[in-house]
Amino acid sequence: MDKPNAKSGIRAALEYTGIPQTWLSARPRLPSRNWLIFITLTSTVLSYYTYDRHQARKIRASYIDRVKHFSEEPMKSSELPRKVTVYGAKWPGDEDHQRAIRFFKKYVKPVLVAAAVDYDVVPTRQLGDLTRHVASSVVTQRRIALGIDQPPASPLNLSSQLSEEQKRARELEGGIILVGRHTLKEYLEGLARGWTSGLEKVDREERLAQELAADGTFDEFDEGKSPVGVVDDPEIEPIPISSRLPPSRNAALLPPLGFSKPSPISNVTSKPLVASVNPPSTLPPQPPLLLVPFTNHIGFRYIPHMIWSFFNERDRVRAGAEAAYALVIGQTRDFRGPNSWHSDDTPLQETPQSTEGKAASGALDSMQGGDLDFMLWSEKFFAPHSPLSSISDARKSYYSSLPSRLTAARQLARGEREMTKEEEKNPPASEVELRAERLTKESKWRAQEEGWNIVRPGTGVRWDERFRGVLKVFKLPEKEEGGSTEAGVA
Repeated sequence: MDKPNAKSGIRAALEYTGIPQTWLSARPRLPSRNWLIFITLTSTVLSYYTYDRHQARKIRASYIDRVKHFSEEPMKSSELPRKVTVYGAKWPGDEDHQRAIRFFKKYVKPVLVAAAVDYDVVPTRQLGDLTRHVASSVVTQRRIALGIDQPPASPLNLSSQLSEEQKRARELEGGIILVGRHTLKEYLEGLARGWTSGLEKVDREERLAQELAADGTFDEFDEGKSPVGVVDDPEIEPIPISSRLPPSRNAALLPPLGFSKPSPISNVTSKPLVASVNPPSTLPPQPPLLLVPFTNHIGFRYIPHMIWSFFNERDRVRAGAEAAYALVIGQTRDFRGPNSWHSDDTPLQETPQSTEGKAASGALDSMQGGDLDFMLWSEKFFAPHSPLSSISDARKSYYSSLPSRLTAARQLARGEREMTKEEEKNPPASEVELRAERLTKESKWRAQEEGWNIVRPGTGVRWDERFRGVLKVFKLPEKEEGGSTEAGVA
């Protein structure tokens, strides 16, 4: 009879601790096939994610180390830090209008903060807002330069307050950051409009209200009844009509006392002056531009792109850090206009996949050359998000229900019938409210159509030959101490 194997002292001691004997006698073996697949995939994904985030932190830290000495330089008490203006337009099809600004704050801002560079973000909420803002700013600048308007006075008279010349010099020293191709298209469109249009102050809302009032939508065609707003009983308050109602503003929202109007003499003298001013043949110096590559993926079809982007955070960190580094260093070059095919450098955002994007979206047909083709391949990502069809459906639905709502409002205003129980719970809109509602909807729809026509694929970037030699673009230094030679940022 065989003797049982003698137990070692450690094994005997472990048995008395309560560990099952089967655990102590078990032999190690490989996991099953399914477990091996699960462990391999999980460890691969986690390892790649960890490596990507580690590299992203390393890249950001390296660029911060390059520029942090700028923040350590002493400044006088009367000096102000360098300040840049940040534009990030709404991406077509994205309800989040702050997506481009968040990209800037996450990938570009850390390097600017490390270099003690201040920034001012210009908010936009819908397509075309940036174009209208830039055009309005340029017109205001031209009017002040010609003496038509006075510079805005500060409520506080401080000795350290900057003059208009000093403010302009600070703008030229700072620069402008444009996040994405769609922002570049809106900015240059607004810049061209501002330096091409006249100097008359145009109230877009007032002009639209006059256009809507003249199209006959609220006209009455029943000759047997008195026009709306005209009643025989003096005790009944007349219904406001276009002559009694300010078409561009709600009277309930206006303050009881308006601002003082300019004297008739100043109006008479300024109108001929404004009308006789022609757009300048040459433009004054403009702040240099920093073109930041930005792409937004919207829709189920771009889920593979989202997954790839999630595991390649380091690419966006590098692009944002390089752009910020170029702005901090301050080296610039001329903005390349149409037919400026350059071979000395290549935009940082033109990765190998950009060639495929151009071929897939047919962007080669709309190439303009130079910096106007900045991120041209990215237009394929917002091509499916045209708002024209949804605007057309919304407009059709609204105008199909408007006649019945207008009839009910006029009948109740004239006292021709009483309110139903449903109308007592939810009172229908009056004619005044319907006019204001229509003005609001049309203003929104037309602004969206105008903005889409600016950024839609195939339109190209607005170009004016007066921009040539005036617009500058930040670029990376030709040679850095690290030994690598980088191309221009834009």
